[in-house]
Amino acid sequence: MAEQLMKYSEAVKKFDPVIGLETHVELSTNTKLFCPAPISFGAEPNTELTPVSLGLPGSLPVINEAAVDYAIKLGLALHCQINEWSQFSRKNYFYPDMPRDYQISQYDKPTNGEGYLDVELEDGTVFRVPIERAHIEDDAGKNTHVGGADGRIEGADHSLVDYNRAGVPLIEIVTKPIEGAGDRAPEIAGAYMRAIRDIVRALNISHARMEQGNMRADVNVSLRRNPSDPFGTRSETKNVNSFRGIERTIQYEIRRQAAILDKGGEILQETRHWDEASQATAGGRVKSDADDYRYFPDPDLVMLHITPEHVDEIRKQMPEMPRERRNRLKGEWNFSDIEMRDVVNADALDLIEETVKLGATPAGAKKWWLGELSREANAKGVALEELDITPQAVADVERLIADGKLNDKLAKQTVAFVLKGEGTPEQVVEAHGFKVVSDDGALQAAVQEALDANPDVVEKLKGGNMKPMGAIIGAVMRATKGQADAKAVTKIVMEKIKG
Repeated sequence: MAEQLMKYSEAVKKFDPVIGLETHVELSTNTKLFCPAPISFGAEPNTELTPVSLGLPGSLPVINEAAVDYAIKLGLALHCQINEWSQFSRKNYFYPDMPRDYQISQYDKPTNGEGYLDVELEDGTVFRVPIERAHIEDDAGKNTHVGGADGRIEGADHSLVDYNRAGVPLIEIVTKPIEGAGDRAPEIAGAYMRAIRDIVRALNISHARMEQGNMRADVNVSLRRNPSDPFGTRSETKNVNSFRGIERTIQYEIRRQAAILDKGGEILQETRHWDEASQATAGGRVKSDADDYRYFPDPDLVMLHITPEHVDEIRKQMPEMPRERRNRLKGEWNFSDIEMRDVVNADALDLIEETVKLGATPAGAKKWWLGELSREANAKGVALEELDITPQAVADVERLIADGKLNDKLAKQTVAFVLKGEGTPEQVVEAHGFKVVSDDGALQAAVQEALDANPDVVEKLKGGNMKPMGAIIGAVMRATKGQADAKAVTKIVMEKIKG
């Protein structure tokens, strides 16, 4: 039975939404958090295991030093307090994909304490998201439900468990309650998650591929009548793995909870799940509080001691952060706010920057990556970076255009053949005999033929009406098989009609 929903605009007028995000970022270390088992996406199920990741009796964990350094880097990027002493605890609960029956996490003594992240919204507004902690923990395995619809547990005949992911290092970034967001709560959450992704990629600590589970979020939503009231009862929608899904989860939960509260009902503190097909959340289990997990210090792991000197050494290695980088490149490339926003939204910033470094103009690089190549990626349903073309190839095409060896039409054909795997732009040009007709005599003849065949167009051009020029250029292009230079054709036409 479909749940009753209030209109979003009405819900945010009647209630003050408070949101919170628990973002799980899978670290791109070579091995797991507490053992030397390798990590690779898509490996055969249950092949990347050790006694430690299976929780076998007598096996002892040893901390992955690289994972700790990655956590410190992220803590610095989020303006967190890096704690000199931190501790791992056992979080006790049963899931079939958690072989130890407890998760090793950090509770009251996390590596990274309070911090914040300033996120920029579509209209340029900057909103500060408060961070409560960014702690280290290991991941669970993965369940695959067989026989149900869309791999869901409802209606499944049986379930399969893959423990490869068990023990993969994670950082969980927990925000404080985000207040004051109002009707922009979904937008703020989306902008925050995109900023986290950009940061971890810039730090080179995670691939942050949401579709592969490298990054996902638990989304908390509660409502109250007035900002001065205590927080309302929250729902927690688990493991949402897309930016749009996070935004729509918040919208849906605000509408759902508002409808319940407006009729005098109560919100159940529970976990929920976002269903992309129905664009709705569905109830899960009653949500436990922290004390229900019976946290206690893991007796097999000593406390982490992170010296101020070590933090300073890592601070010196920190790269330029994404927001500062975007602002710098926007100025260097002379892009408007809207142009840079389009670049960022298309996930094309790295590709354009690399293309420019290889010799293309910023405008030319943007034209290709946000034009022909973006359409190709959308048609194939892949990311831009997954296309079979490199920034070097795009820069080479731009160079061939600048050298007068290709016009726009031939350049598009060249790119199309590169995408089909026919080689570099130079190899494609040679194989297909692409060549701009630069012989003045040949162009003169083709233009004259086009003018003779279109006397009505000639009269309009002589009268100062330039709109029909395209007809002449098109005729010349057909005569030269698309190899004429449009600017040269226009120049010859103007010379002829002026006598």
